[in-house]
Amino acid sequence: MPTLRFHALKETFNRVPIPVTEPERRSDIFGKNVFNEAAMRQYLTKDSFKSVMDAVENGSKIERHIADHISTGMKEWAIAKGATHYTHWFQPLTGATAEKHDAFFETMENGQAIEKFGGGQLVQQEPDASSFPNGGIRNTFEARGYTAWDPTSPAFIYGTTLCIPTVFVAYTGEALDYKTPLLRALQSIDGAATAVAKYFDKNVTKVIATLGWEQEYFLIDSALAASRPDISLAGRTLLGHSSAKGQQLDDHYFGSIPARVLNFMRHLETECMLLGIPVKTRHNEVAPNQFELAPIFEETNLAVDHNSLLMDLMHKIAEKHNFKVLFHEKPFANVNGSGKHNNWSLATNTGVNLLGPGSTPMKNLQFLTFFINTLKAVNEYEELLRASIASASNDHRLGANEAPPAIISAFIGSQLTSVLDELEKMTSGKLSPQEKTDLKLNVVGKIPEILLDNTDRNRTSPFAFTGNKFEFRAVGSTANCANPMTVLNAIVARQLIDFKKQVDALIKDKKMKKDDAIFNVLKEYIKDSKRIRFEGDGYGEAWEKEAEKRGLSNHKTTPEALKAKVSKKTIELFEGLGIMSKIEIEARHEIEVEDYALRIQIEGRILGDIARNHIIPTAIRYQNILIENVQGLKNIYGTDFKKFSVEQMHLIEQISEHIAKINKGITDMIDARKKANKIEDAEDKAFAYCNDVKPFFQVIRYHCDKLELLVDDELWPLTKYRELLFTK
Repeated sequence: MPTLRFHALKETFNRVPIPVTEPERRSDIFGKNVFNEAAMRQYLTKDSFKSVMDAVENGSKIERHIADHISTGMKEWAIAKGATHYTHWFQPLTGATAEKHDAFFETMENGQAIEKFGGGQLVQQEPDASSFPNGGIRNTFEARGYTAWDPTSPAFIYGTTLCIPTVFVAYTGEALDYKTPLLRALQSIDGAATAVAKYFDKNVTKVIATLGWEQEYFLIDSALAASRPDISLAGRTLLGHSSAKGQQLDDHYFGSIPARVLNFMRHLETECMLLGIPVKTRHNEVAPNQFELAPIFEETNLAVDHNSLLMDLMHKIAEKHNFKVLFHEKPFANVNGSGKHNNWSLATNTGVNLLGPGSTPMKNLQFLTFFINTLKAVNEYEELLRASIASASNDHRLGANEAPPAIISAFIGSQLTSVLDELEKMTSGKLSPQEKTDLKLNVVGKIPEILLDNTDRNRTSPFAFTGNKFEFRAVGSTANCANPMTVLNAIVARQLIDFKKQVDALIKDKKMKKDDAIFNVLKEYIKDSKRIRFEGDGYGEAWEKEAEKRGLSNHKTTPEALKAKVSKKTIELFEGLGIMSKIEIEARHEIEVEDYALRIQIEGRILGDIARNHIIPTAIRYQNILIENVQGLKNIYGTDFKKFSVEQMHLIEQISEHIAKINKGITDMIDARKKANKIEDAEDKAFAYCNDVKPFFQVIRYHCDKLELLVDDELWPLTKYRELLFTK
């Protein structure tokens, strides 16, 4: 094993940047491998093109005979681009993407062959659903599942395969993927937000939720990563002592990008351009060998698809540059973790950002309406928002001193806080002309001016307003954005529906003018959502105590957080909006708690194997060297040997103590695992793994890491933190 470590290091030292070729202008290749509007105009008939665009813009259905024309045009375009196969590309509840490739090739009776791809193959397929997570929705022998084309996300060519974004449902109709509930949530927010936006502009007929994600990740040399069983199997280091130098000098953040990494980024960005992923920003992150990539914002469904595609693309490009990408939220202890900040907003078909202040008091009242309703939604459903970003890996990051705490709160800045305070003082009921004028001129009207300098972002806030959007910072780097985006859009849709009912009731029953009614409802919402607003440091006991006083949840572990996903309140929310049925909700909860238990189980097995089969034998080998040294001193000095071997004897004793505690920790962990495995209920098993199995990880790690400091570096089997993090 030590040989493997040093061979890996030697291989890494000999690396040179892999040459890459970039286009002169990115705009020349952007979307070249996407069946976008330009490609459709060229390859589809007028009626086919109109049908697809109606489906995208209005959600209308595509007739079967039209689907045949579309599939023919799509096939001809794909073959002209070098594609030989097609696949329905979907996002099952595994956290990864899935695909089954079929060739365009078909044989004919006369021994001839043709390229064939019909409307039926475009619109729907039947992949075997037996091996995908289903949460008890269907039995293994009921293997049918259906993938159905999502025309709102354009098809694309990946390698030599035409990829068709699809939803994935059980044969009984329940959703088995991330995309289906997301599309339903986006439909809900469209309807709810459009109805409210019409208070301010009758020309608004559609509202889309936009998303701009920021993907953080680590890049580790592939040889070094392969020398670590924990990185290979768990995506993170389960043991390893901190490097003497870490991120404490802040010298990596925004620093010069290493040559090998830069070529990886250039190669990746070229492929992204071809696939229509509008990546724009790249930079070094806080930790050594940590980086970030961010795109221009897009419609949420497309942005989610692009992020899933990007993560797969990054793995493949990294291999070509002799890297391994680590998306885990906390691959290295005591080093900055990785998130995937979700920047969310709402935009109308008239080109207005509903979370962006405008140039008139009326536009600013519109901004305040959507801004305050979002805060109210977060206040009402903070537990569900926390549950939407819960995972075994993100538990390591939340509250770990460089990331948002597990307590959901919203940061809006001192300027907007002052505006809300002024609105809260407003007189209830109908406003006098003087009050309304003063309010619009001196409070609402000045919002754009005060936001010009609103650059103070609280880096510890899990949900922060950043000028014209909300940034959901607590989302983990491994996450599929669909999960938190489904929840966020659903809760805001629910809130906007309730808001409109209240405003309309005041207009009808109290005979209030529209503006008066809006101000009155917003005033109450400001009071109601005060507890969720927090401008201070999100770390430490002080905030935890304050949050408890406010009645905010503080679910530090995934099993605890996920309870909110099956609460009566959540079921009423999703069923009321038609996003998910109770069966689908409960199935997803079971899938997520099962996933949690399995990941902890796997990590426990890996840790036990490394500790017993790599660390302990190495420690004993070094201990034997020390014993031979002591025996040699005894042979030379006789009874005086003790005064010359004090340190050696102390090391021998220390090693024995650590070995004993490692062995005991592993034995106790295995016993706890055996007990947990006998539990049939998925949620109870997850809690057992969380509370009874996982605590042994730190005990075992502590003593292994202590041995790393004692054992001869030449013997140590695992690539060390200093090598993983500082080898470029």
